[in-house]
Amino acid sequence: MSAVLFDFSGTLFRIESTESWLRAVLRETRISLPEPELAEAARALESAGAMPGGARPERLPAELAEVWAVRDQSAELHRAAFTGVSRQVPLPDPALHDALYDRHMTPAAWTPYPDTEFVLRTLRERGIGVGVVSNIGWDLRPVFREHGLDAYVDTYALSYEHGIQKPDPRLFAVACEALGADPKDVLMVGDERRADGGAAALGCVVHFVDHRPVTERPDALRPVLDLAGQG
Repeated sequence: MSAVLFDFSGTLFRIESTESWLRAVLRETRISLPEPELAEAARALESAGAMPGGARPERLPAELAEVWAVRDQSAELHRAAFTGVSRQVPLPDPALHDALYDRHMTPAAWTPYPDTEFVLRTLRERGIGVGVVSNIGWDLRPVFREHGLDAYVDTYALSYEHGIQKPDPRLFAVACEALGADPKDVLMVGDERRADGGAAALGCVVHFVDHRPVTERPDALRPVLDLAGQG
């Protein structure tokens, strides 16, 4: 392989828990909730699918279905979709819904998987190009910089910057072109079979990992080194 593409959320990084997300915003806004109410609000937000990178909505309101389907094609659509589902959950201040959305874009909300740094660094040391291909509505580069990983990434293909979302093969093609790599010599690594599997239409080899908490997935990325012919 001449290059490896990675998905972001659930592949290289994991978002914080819904409860941690809500607690952080309540601290920042100096709003207090009794513990039982906080726990219930966190459960309701998770069920609603309000946290980007978290659980999918258990029941998507019909009026949000259209924007939800294309949410990763622009920053505006992404915010509208996620704050829309968040607002299905009553919170003590309506401004908290936007504050929650803003929180998820901060580096503090994300933790790299234990083997992310090792795998990215090893690929870089061995001359393998690295790209990140993500369905997302905001610039994730600061997350990589804050965690000391940006130096190992050669290019980013972010859906909102191109108006294209996975599984559309054009987004993977953007990354391959930026890396100067023939898609047939590229490995795509992701956690969503439909979205990340779209790379196969270009001829890329596709490898899936499980979207699990950081503490439960210490070394799932290491096989990538063997798959890339560099193990």
